[in-house]
Amino acid sequence: MSYTNFEVGETFPLPIAAQGDGGLFQVDANGAMFILRLSRHDVIAHEAFRTGDIELALAEVDGVMLLLYKIDGIFKDGWGDAPLAVHLLTKEQLPTEKSLSDEVIHLYLVDSRLNLLLSMRQASVRNEAGKYEVTGDFWGMLKKHALAVAADPEGYNKDFNSRLGKVYMKYQPADLVKVAQARLKILSTLAMH
Repeated sequence: MSYTNFEVGETFPLPIAAQGDGGLFQVDANGAMFILRLSRHDVIAHEAFRTGDIELALAEVDGVMLLLYKIDGIFKDGWGDAPLAVHLLTKEQLPTEKSLSDEVIHLYLVDSRLNLLLSMRQASVRNEAGKYEVTGDFWGMLKKHALAVAADPEGYNKDFNSRLGKVYMKYQPADLVKVAQARLKILSTLAMH
């Protein structure tokens, strides 16, 4: 695995094929990452992403895994969603047992117009008192699903858009949170007075 330099204010160093605003959830040879792309943002949004409460949930519905996210200070309307995407990965980029051994999810806020890294954060999914609240087997679920996809990416990609469309016809993000099998709350890094 080659070293990649992530530096706030610089161009995001990984290619992002998707255009526009929204969340991207990818599990690959570098581990697990969530990338939130926004065209409209401010310093408050940057700090909210870097230091505020972030809630993540995993829902597996009809063979599709979705990462649900709620970020205080950025979204006022609740939850967003990002399906696990593997159709853009090459065979070399697929996740492995080794790449998923860290139990860390990397979070990036990126300007969707300029492709600049605005803020970043990472969270260990191990339950560390005072930093995270974990409900369910968050990492176990993510790892099991990602390795199954890596073993048969063609099978996962087959009819993916159709399966995802059916999920979206049945559920809004808030409904998916209710059926989520695991949750992770990344607590604010700001000291409470």
